[in-house]
Amino acid sequence: MVANSNVPIIIKRKKVVSGDGHHGGAWKVAYADFVTAMMAFFMLMWLLNATTENQRKGIADYFSPTIPISRISGGGDGAFGGESVLSKDLLPEVGNLPQPSQAQAQLLGAEQDEISFNQVMEALTALSGESAVIDRMLRHVITRVTDEGLIIELFDLEDQPLFIDASDVPTGVMQDLTAMIAQIVGFVSNDLAVEGHVRSQPIVLLKNQNWEISHSRAQAIRLLLQQNGAYPQQMNRVTAHGDREPQYKNPLSVRNNRIEIIVLRSGEGKSF
Repeated sequence: MVANSNVPIIIKRKKVVSGDGHHGGAWKVAYADFVTAMMAFFMLMWLLNATTENQRKGIADYFSPTIPISRISGGGDGAFGGESVLSKDLLPEVGNLPQPSQAQAQLLGAEQDEISFNQVMEALTALSGESAVIDRMLRHVITRVTDEGLIIELFDLEDQPLFIDASDVPTGVMQDLTAMIAQIVGFVSNDLAVEGHVRSQPIVLLKNQNWEISHSRAQAIRLLLQQNGAYPQQMNRVTAHGDREPQYKNPLSVRNNRIEIIVLRSGEGKSF
């Protein structure tokens, strides 16, 4: 009995594992994914059979993040007739954007005209004092603003006419004046008009040349303007007034011999 008491006692513990060892609980996750995929598949099949073509296109557009503007129907039949508010057909085109009213356009044009007129007058004023020659030439120039535009008037003086005798040939002073004015008005976009005026003759002539002379002088100044910086596209009209619009009450005054270069306001119609 004493000898047997030294025999070691062996306790064997058995570990119980639920289920098959090579599966564990991972199969549940896989099965859940499979069921979810099958449910999505059957839902897709149901949607394909239960929706119209327009509705399917609307659903497809919803899942297309690369399309910034819906070009097709949203699938509904509400106020937009199935179109999205971002549909290309419902967005305003560039040409359909609200345009300024006529009154607003006229106001903007008037403001731009005033800027152009001030630029021309300031440029003419800046010429004064540069030299005695320029100051003598500027004696022939006055400006005024009317409803028609800015009028630059070039007129004869008693001691210095701007055309040779009674012809349409400009003197050197007139050529220099016209060249300076052409460079100034070439910087504005307004149209130009040239008008010729002459004084009345002291006696009744058999053939009155006032109309012809006033017209040919205006044409000569138009050509000089274009040759010295004014653009041909700026020329709106050339007009002859003969002796019908004297500047002075005395119709025989040489002061009535003048050329008017008019910087027209915006909106003045072309005359051909």
